[in-house]
Amino acid sequence: MMMTSKLPRFALREVNFMKYKIKEVSEMTGVSTYTLRYYEKEGIIPPIGRDEAGRRYYTNDNLAWIELVTCLKETNMPVIEIKEIVRLSQIGDQTIDDRKVILQTHKARMLDQIKSLENGITKVDKKLDFYNGAGTC
Repeated sequence: MMMTSKLPRFALREVNFMKYKIKEVSEMTGVSTYTLRYYEKEGIIPPIGRDEAGRRYYTNDNLAWIELVTCLKETNMPVIEIKEIVRLSQIGDQTIDDRKVILQTHKARMLDQIKSLENGITKVDKKLDFYNGAGTC
């Protein structure tokens, strides 16, 4: 079942254009202001808007990118691949297939890591059983 927002359409557009200061974004995401600046400088997130005084302002779209980057980093995706996803996204929808390949490859690596961890857990369990007198190692 698809959920729909109770906000009127004009309010949804307004929410998408909310502007946040770097300190607010840092507090909202748990990513330091230093790291946010680094992400932008290195192309790990798309470019951030600036106000008339040159101060960064972040939108909800930027917050979504930061959330995605945080997730991908937590799953050990190499930074070079994250940057490639950002670069391809800026080109447009014609790169969706390329982005899918990057994500599918990363998912396969994650599944391999899960298998490896499961094998390690099995070995640790056997050693614990041995120490508890329940078997051989």
